[in-house]
Amino acid sequence: MPRIVFAPAIQRHQPCPPLRVAGGTVNGALAAAFAEKPQMRDYILDEQGTLRRHVAIFVDGRVVKDRLHLTDPAGENAEIYVVQALSGG
Repeated sequence: MPRIVFAPAIQRHQPCPPLRVAGGTVNGALAAAFAEKPQMRDYILDEQGTLRRHVAIFVDGRVVKDRLHLTDPAGENAEIYVVQALSGG
């Protein structure tokens, strides 16, 4: 089962330890994580279920390509890392 980790900057808003979750895609893994920690959903996803602008997700060190539907694969031993994205100049 993939392991999903929420970065410390996100956990300041919503505490959530690393979780082992089912799901063959990032979307599936997030859905499983939100089933256990529903308070995380609104911070990570917007009203349409797409990744919020201020959040980035990496699977095994690679940024997800599909920010709308989160269909990037998350294999059995994948590590999904959810971080607060930086912006500005």
